[in-house]
Amino acid sequence: MNIFLLIMSSPRVSVIEYVKSRGLKFLFLAAVFIFVSGFNLLLAQNEITRPLRMIAPSGSGFLSNTFYSAPLTDSAPLDLNPLSDGDLLSDIDISDEDEKPVWESHSYLNRAENSLLTDKALDQALTRRFIAQYANRSNIAALNATLQRGNIYLPFIKEEIERRGLPPELLYLPIIESDFVVTALSRSGAAGLWQFMLNSISPYNMRVTDLLDERRDFIKSTRGALQKLEDEYRRLGCWELTLAGYNAGINTITRAIQSTGVDDYWELSRRNRLPAETINFVPRLIAVSYIMAQPRRFGINVWHSKFEWAAIPLQRQVSVDIIAEESGIERSLMRRLNAELVYGITPADAGHLLKIPASHLETVNGVLAREDLQLIRYYYHVVRSGDTVWSMSRHYGTSIAMIEQHNPGITNRYLRIGETVVIPALNEAVSPPRPAAPLNLSGSHVVQGGESFWSISRLYSVDPQALAEANGMLLNQILHEGRTLRVPIIER
Repeated sequence: MNIFLLIMSSPRVSVIEYVKSRGLKFLFLAAVFIFVSGFNLLLAQNEITRPLRMIAPSGSGFLSNTFYSAPLTDSAPLDLNPLSDGDLLSDIDISDEDEKPVWESHSYLNRAENSLLTDKALDQALTRRFIAQYANRSNIAALNATLQRGNIYLPFIKEEIERRGLPPELLYLPIIESDFVVTALSRSGAAGLWQFMLNSISPYNMRVTDLLDERRDFIKSTRGALQKLEDEYRRLGCWELTLAGYNAGINTITRAIQSTGVDDYWELSRRNRLPAETINFVPRLIAVSYIMAQPRRFGINVWHSKFEWAAIPLQRQVSVDIIAEESGIERSLMRRLNAELVYGITPADAGHLLKIPASHLETVNGVLAREDLQLIRYYYHVVRSGDTVWSMSRHYGTSIAMIEQHNPGITNRYLRIGETVVIPALNEAVSPPRPAAPLNLSGSHVVQGGESFWSISRLYSVDPQALAEANGMLLNQILHEGRTLRVPIIER
């Protein structure tokens, strides 16, 4: 631009003379401009397709992370009318016309009263763009793979939605949230099919412990997510705003409404008053729902009978791997049905629900009834000089609380050389730990207010239990301010 301004401002130099005199420089600048433009276009395309927030197995493939900025005022023409039977895609494989996927009852032609597939939603340029992009054959193939992963959860989610009278399109929200990867974990720490943050689970009967992460329990997380959506809908009175709140947090949405006086999701999006991810969130769900409402038109060909499962309240701790092995159930299926079990081992408290395929109910009950069968694997550690409960917990990858659970009172006494400690096998087989080197406690530490063996051990990089025992105390004893302890000397 500066070049042309210079040319026009000089009456002595014509454009042609300038180009002749500066020809090589002009061509070089033109080449640089073309290269930079092409590079920026490549970056923009990469930004559209890069994973936005989900840490999921590679190859999940579905275009759930496509990202656009708002507002969009135009889009390519798109026919949103249902096709006739003669317009079906040629590669649809339907092995049995009598078998219908659980979601096909939601028809575009027979929309529910509270359906999200409103004319206004489908008329939005961003919605139409997502429909066109998701309808791409490679993305349809990825969507089929996503539904394949979700087929064991879809029947339960659908029943819960119908029981509560919620919009049927909420069935597909886990596609947007997690690609139906039950162990999905976002960069911000949200987990499970419905992507709950740790600080948002307490009202919804979920907990996270050493053994459990119930954000990955498909029963509890589904009920929690639908309850949360119901609660926020009662507050906002609009499903598009409710879904935006599910994505960005309800306080973000209420602040946007209060600052603009606008309570319409599409208008807030048009004004860019919502986070960029949230602007895309609702149109993505509507686009997927539109495609799923016409599965045969778009080539959705995951045609499975309804998966049936059963839940057994347990009376003892079990390993799902052992249950699978003894019952002839596929191990990966048991893990997916019980994904809340971090190590595949149920908690010790009675009543935990073990989810199994209903077809194996009798077999699994038979396995659970066998008193001669050990349903959890253990390491049997023989105590050697220098061993502590803390060092064993670190070596075997389990918590001190779990070792205490299987060896009552062990943390309230000294370990005896030669005694056997039972340790739950949460990880693959490991070799026994090497004996710890004797501690050289030639230094001293005067206890300050609020200190414990745990905090002092971190200061001196020493095993807290070994430090307690070397000072003739138990690990959980209270330290009184002013007491002098023997500690290692830290070399400066």
